Amino acid sequence: MELKFIGAARTVTGSMHLVKVNGTTFLLDCGMYQGKRKLAYEINKNFEDFDPAEIDFVILSHAHIDHAGNLPNLVKRGFKGNIYSTFATRDLCSVMLKDSAYIQEKDIEFVNKKRKKNGQNPFTPLYTLKDVEQTMEQFVGINYHQEVELTDDIRVTFFDAGHILGSAVVSLLINEKGRLVSLGFSGDLGRPNMPILKDPEKIPDCDFLICESTYGGRFHDNAENTEQKLADVITKAIKRKAKIIVPSFSVGRTQEIVYWLNNVFEKNLAQRIPIYVDSPLSVNATDIFRLHTECFDNEISQFILHHKDPFGFSKLTYIKDVEESKRLNSIEGPCMILASSGMAEAGRILHHLANNIENENNIILIVGYSAENTLGRKIVEREPVVKIFGDQYELKAEVIVMNSLSAHADSNELISYCDQFDKSRMQKIFLVHGDQDQQEKLSNRLKSLGFEDIVIPEKGNVFCL
Repeated sequence: MELKFIGAARTVTGSMHLVKVNGTTFLLDCGMYQGKRKLAYEINKNFEDFDPAEIDFVILSHAHIDHAGNLPNLVKRGFKGNIYSTFATRDLCSVMLKDSAYIQEKDIEFVNKKRKKNGQNPFTPLYTLKDVEQTMEQFVGINYHQEVELTDDIRVTFFDAGHILGSAVVSLLINEKGRLVSLGFSGDLGRPNMPILKDPEKIPDCDFLICESTYGGRFHDNAENTEQKLADVITKAIKRKAKIIVPSFSVGRTQEIVYWLNNVFEKNLAQRIPIYVDSPLSVNATDIFRLHTECFDNEISQFILHHKDPFGFSKLTYIKDVEESKRLNSIEGPCMILASSGMAEAGRILHHLANNIENENNIILIVGYSAENTLGRKIVEREPVVKIFGDQYELKAEVIVMNSLSAHADSNELISYCDQFDKSRMQKIFLVHGDQDQQEKLSNRLKSLGFEDIVIPEKGNVFCL
């Protein structure tokens, strides 16, 4: 069996791993690389490591764009096989991939106006809505804990990753010429004891594990303090009459924040202020959340049992219409605006940042991880001047980072998850989806537990298992 690392190798974005065994070739994830626009466009546009037409199937861990976002481009370039995922992931992809295509078309239209003025050639989107429609026809839904035979030699089972709705840890059982090999793939691991979703589930012991390492050397704040921290930010905004601008992933993070805000206001920890979720995708994704209660933990199940809506409350407004979104520019604070994308690389959040980033009264609240070279990372690092749509803006707004809201397991949680595996059986752990410094810290901790062979692959590395 041959394993090649194509994306999310020493970086946290663009998850994609190629497996060849017994004449079958398949992908684990087909994510979109996010970073500097020109570089990201070139990386995502071409599949240099394989011919898409030669891929037999794709196993998808979850719906986030850095794991699923390049599927329509794969289909556009000749992939005809099945895409295996959980049912919730399939449903989320139906809205997320359409949203991705729409955003590409609108952003490129905006950028091309400037390129035309400068005499430059126009860009074209990676894919269109038509490509997304074809992609969705190739999805095959699988329930958690249901073993499915993909070929005579390959069986797959999904376990709950607790990261976003429908996220899965993948367990593969492969018969390679009479030798039974077990390969695990974490996708993105969630955190135990978080609201809405169930805790991450352990997969059966395996011979090889591909494990994420986003927060391999970092530690999250205690989630129990989340409500009070949110209340403190809101109170600060009330005193300043400020706008709180929140770059937020439309799926998972936005629903969690809405749930936490509901608790803040119900417990009277802060005065109610207008909350705007300015994202058509968030609205559609929240509707899908309501459909998949099988993914919810007991706390939310009880909440719903008492006929309460965890994703809606007084003074919360979901916005789809573009004109409504534009009107948010003229409203006065205090208020909070949540908009995608979480790394502030595309979508309506760019317009809200452009309109509010130079006001020192305003607050930019960062609630998730931002990859290197993204606008979100530059804001986290408080760069004095940032570029939005090619124009320079001074970062005068206050930046507050709340990592207690992260949907990724931190260093201790990753260690606790891996420590459940049989160390005598585990031949090799590959660390992916992380910056190298975080991966090295996690590698050292895993070795101290007794895992002997930890590998941090580079893009293009090939391993024979």
